[in-house]
Amino acid sequence: MEQQKLPSVTIALVLAILSFLCCCFGGAPGLILAVIAFFLIRKDEKTYAQNPDAYSNYSTLKTVKIISIIGMVIGLLYLIYTIWVISSMGGWEGYMEKVNEMMEQYQ
Repeated sequence: MEQQKLPSVTIALVLAILSFLCCCFGGAPGLILAVIAFFLIRKDEKTYAQNPDAYSNYSTLKTVKIISIIGMVIGLLYLIYTIWVISSMGGWEGYMEKVNEMMEQYQ
């Protein structure tokens, strides 16, 4: 019997890598991508558990799971940091005032 590849591993790998790149945008986009990748991997783990002899890329699945967990942690930490920075500036209004001051300064 020829072994096949788990269906969502490649998509989850791309999403997990993109989650690292998107963590710089407030944390939320990276966190969302990492969570999606994690759920895809969880689904493939269940598929693999039903018939382990039929699939050949389980090591990649484990690697993507680790990458997505790291992406979730980094995204969550950066999101918490972003919320803390905005709240320390006096909330959203204070943050927007600071942004407007900086924009006027550079024009």
